[in-house]
Amino acid sequence: MNTPTLIVLIGPTGVGKTELSLSLAEHYHSPIISADSRQLYADLKIGTAAPTEKQLRRVPHYFVGTLKLTDYYSAAQYESEAIKLMEQLFQKHDVIVLTGGSMMYIDAVCKGIDDIPTVDRDTREMMMEKYRTQGLEELCKELRLLDPAYYRIVDLKNPKRVIHALEICYMTGKTYTSFRTNTQKQRPFNIIKIGLTRPREELYERINRRVDQMMTDGLLEEAEKVYPYRELNSLNTVGYKELFNYLDGTWELSFAIEKIKQNSRIYSRKQLTWFKRDTEIAWFHPSQEDEIRKHIDTQMQEKAGSLSSEHDGETGKTTGCIPEEKSKQI
Repeated sequence: MNTPTLIVLIGPTGVGKTELSLSLAEHYHSPIISADSRQLYADLKIGTAAPTEKQLRRVPHYFVGTLKLTDYYSAAQYESEAIKLMEQLFQKHDVIVLTGGSMMYIDAVCKGIDDIPTVDRDTREMMMEKYRTQGLEELCKELRLLDPAYYRIVDLKNPKRVIHALEICYMTGKTYTSFRTNTQKQRPFNIIKIGLTRPREELYERINRRVDQMMTDGLLEEAEKVYPYRELNSLNTVGYKELFNYLDGTWELSFAIEKIKQNSRIYSRKQLTWFKRDTEIAWFHPSQEDEIRKHIDTQMQEKAGSLSSEHDGETGKTTGCIPEEKSKQI
């Protein structure tokens, strides 16, 4: 029986993950699991560049359009549900493609995240009320007192991270830091990571064109529909928060569109910075599909050979082991 393989296709927003993921999934007869924290929401199709109906018919997708805007969801929930789903899918498929740009969701599947307690509803509602009435700055001051270690490393402009840390502090009486062990979990499947990248100017031009296409496809109308829920964390998202400023009357529409493009470019840099830390990722231009397939096939053979060698060693046999190829960089 072949060892199950998870192909992880990652890269910055606008790089071209969607089409390549479809092609790879068709080639390996694989379903696709989305690792995009915003494509989960059914009402955010245009602004999150969710797979179209045509694309969904080409390849089965999971974790796309399954949540309401008001649903609470976390990377820990995603880890639990994605791993459980993979156990079922690997009974029918040797290969699964996981693709997306949400860094924490990728790490949740590949490395696992710490077993942090689930926040109860009363604590969550209390913290959301504090956020609404006191604002993020006051919550940051509170976090500095309750968990100074996490305060020094957290993105203080990200309300979700700050609020969640305080929720744990209030609910458990312990610091959020005390639950962060950063212990990598072992997975019962092989993982092959493929990173997509483009020259900066090429990527930025694609991002700009994609934003223009989203506006043509109805992003403003989509933003208008969800505008009453603008304070929800699910809508603290590039594309929507800029248009909310236009709907508020604060910005001109042309300025809001330019800010979407700018903030998308900034987000792409953050994604690349995060991914570049991972030395297991082999980097390619999206046009290098043949090279990507060859790399995947080679890695699958080498990983299978390594497992076979380990097994034979356990039974007293001696066999050669193919040396693992170093990640290809461009």
